[in-house]
Amino acid sequence: MTYRPRHRQRRRGGCLIRALTFLLLIGLLAYPFLEPFMLETETVSLTSDHLPRDVGQLRVAYLSDIHAGPFFSQSRVEKLISAVNRLNADIVLLGGDYANDCDGAIEFFKHMPRINSRYGVYAVMGNHDRTIPEGNLFTLKSAMISAGVTPLVNDVASVRIGASNIYLAGLDDVDNGWPKLNEVAAQVRQEDYVIFLSHSPAAIPEAHKAKDMNGRNMWFDLGLFGHTHGGQIALVGNLLNITKVEPRYEEGWLTENRTNLLISRGVGTSVLPIRLLNKPQIHLINIRSTQ
Repeated sequence: MTYRPRHRQRRRGGCLIRALTFLLLIGLLAYPFLEPFMLETETVSLTSDHLPRDVGQLRVAYLSDIHAGPFFSQSRVEKLISAVNRLNADIVLLGGDYANDCDGAIEFFKHMPRINSRYGVYAVMGNHDRTIPEGNLFTLKSAMISAGVTPLVNDVASVRIGASNIYLAGLDDVDNGWPKLNEVAAQVRQEDYVIFLSHSPAAIPEAHKAKDMNGRNMWFDLGLFGHTHGGQIALVGNLLNITKVEPRYEEGWLTENRTNLLISRGVGTSVLPIRLLNKPQIHLINIRSTQ
C-alpha cells in the first residue's frame, strides 16, 4: 500500500475546487452570450366572442425585435424564418425593429427568406426602422412589399376568411414615427375582431382611450407589442427601464378591459449581444371563436 501524505491530498483537493470554481465562473460569464441563441416558441390558446363563427380557429404567429446585423447574422435570420414557417400559421405578424437602422431594415427585407402563411404577412415599424431621412420609409415599405409583407403604418388591413373579415390595425412607431391612433381606431367597429399592432407598449394607455367609428371604446381584441426585450438583462434591465414603459408592460401577457395584451421579449438583442434570464421568443397564438 502506497503512503500519501495528508497535505498532498489536501493540495490536490484544493486544486480541484479551484479548477471547478474557475470553470463555473467561465460558464457564468459565457452564459449571457449563449442565451440569445436559445430561441423559444410560446404557444397560447385564446377564445373570443368577436371572432366570426365561420373562422372557427385562427393560428397567428408573432415575432418582434430581430435586430439583424453584426450580432444577428443572415444565417440566424434564415433559421428564424424556418422556425416561423414550421408553425403553419394562418397569419404571420411582425412587430418592428428588423435591424438597427432603416438602411439595415431595408437590407433585411431584401434578403429575408419568404415567410409562408395562409392569409398573409403583416408588419409594423419599430423605432430602429424609423431613422432619418424620412424618405427611407417609402423605400422600406417597397422592400417589405417585394418580400411579400404588407406594411401597416397607421393602416387597417381587412383579411377575408371564409365569409367574414378580421382586421389588423397597425400603428406607426410612437417614438420616431407619426402615430395616428385615433384615426386607426376610427376605421373599425367594436363588434369586429381586431388585432392591434404597435411596436412599443407605450401606446397601450392611449389605445384604451381611443374610440371606434361609432365613438365607442374597447375597439380591439388582441394587442401585440415588443420593444422592451423583457428588459433583456433580468433585474438590471428592469431597474434601468431604458424603454421608459410602465413596469406592468415590461413583458408577458395581461388582460385590460376585454383585451388580451402580449409584450414579447423579442428575438434579437440591442446594444450588447447578451441576454440573462430573458430567452428570445416567438409566439403561436391559437384563437378560437366562442360563437
